[in-house]
Amino acid sequence: MQQMFLGWHAPLIAALLAFVLLSTMFASAASACSRATYLGPDNMVITARSNDWKGSQHSNIWIYPKGIKRDSSGGEHSFAWTSKYGSVTVAGWDVTTIDGMNEAGLVTNVLYLAESDYGKPVAGKKAMSVSAWGQYVLDNFATVAEAVAELQKEHFYLVQPMTPDGNAGTAHLAISDPSGDSAIFEYLDGHLVIHHGRRFQVMTNSPAYEQQLALTAYWDNIGGTTMLPGTNRASDRFVRASFYIKIIPQTSDANEALASVFGVIRNVSVPLGISTPGQPNISSTQWRAVSDQREKVYYFESPRSPYLVWIPFKEIDFSATAKTKKIPLTEGSVLRIQNKPFAGDAARLGAPAEPFKFLPAGQR
Repeated sequence: MQQMFLGWHAPLIAALLAFVLLSTMFASAASACSRATYLGPDNMVITARSNDWKGSQHSNIWIYPKGIKRDSSGGEHSFAWTSKYGSVTVAGWDVTTIDGMNEAGLVTNVLYLAESDYGKPVAGKKAMSVSAWGQYVLDNFATVAEAVAELQKEHFYLVQPMTPDGNAGTAHLAISDPSGDSAIFEYLDGHLVIHHGRRFQVMTNSPAYEQQLALTAYWDNIGGTTMLPGTNRASDRFVRASFYIKIIPQTSDANEALASVFGVIRNVSVPLGISTPGQPNISSTQWRAVSDQREKVYYFESPRSPYLVWIPFKEIDFSATAKTKKIPLTEGSVLRIQNKPFAGDAARLGAPAEPFKFLPAGQR
């Protein structure tokens, strides 16, 4: 009986051992935050992300019109631009854009990546702080193809800041658009690496993306209904998100699709109170954001609130004459009105505010 069991499960055991070996090799660099893009019929495209950190990033929601003049805080030769598109974003410490969707339906998700190496300054090129990277893409592009074509020209180089709580500001970037196209941007050993195509639906953190794909390949042969890895490590979350985002029902019904996608991103979230000493990024989920790119509605939720908040773009004035608005959240990322958690349409909330300045490289 034992021989029959081992023979029957030999491929599974071999795959598990290989996966554990590879996962262990990268365990010290594991980190949190997850992103997944749902591709349904009739252009039903939804991108979800969780944002995990050891403590509050003092996040707020920002609504930007087009026509804003930006400086990327890159230093003496800082890259600058004027925004072509308005956007709804979530900021960290009001010094960096972590997540957002622009009026064209392009979504950016900035996630921590310990292995990021942006290289040395390049003579003759402008510099951009990593804190401005995600907002630059939201401000300038309507599609993933446009962004890839421009970013691969490398008109600027990225420089790393320190986060306000004293951690290295290293990240990689995922983008998606209403067609379902996606791209992942990483800087490794000083070189830009781009993965471009609809199949790149999921991103977490360490190790580098190519290695994440290799780890996931083991589980493709096993099948998620047999077994899935369940820890909060990035490699395990990548596998779970990859399986569930593809197996949930493919529907053009926005409510059904949103319910399924929220289920996926909650599945790869980390409960409050969990943290890993020395690794601030393997910690509790502070908030989740879901972008409905067909209907152009931005959803936001905090694990500290029982309610969901949403912002329909059809209710936002993104024209160049409109004012920037800030919707303040509590330290626990909860939107409260009259000292009570708010639920529902938040498009009319917030007050006019000056856009924040991006965190300069090398500062905190």
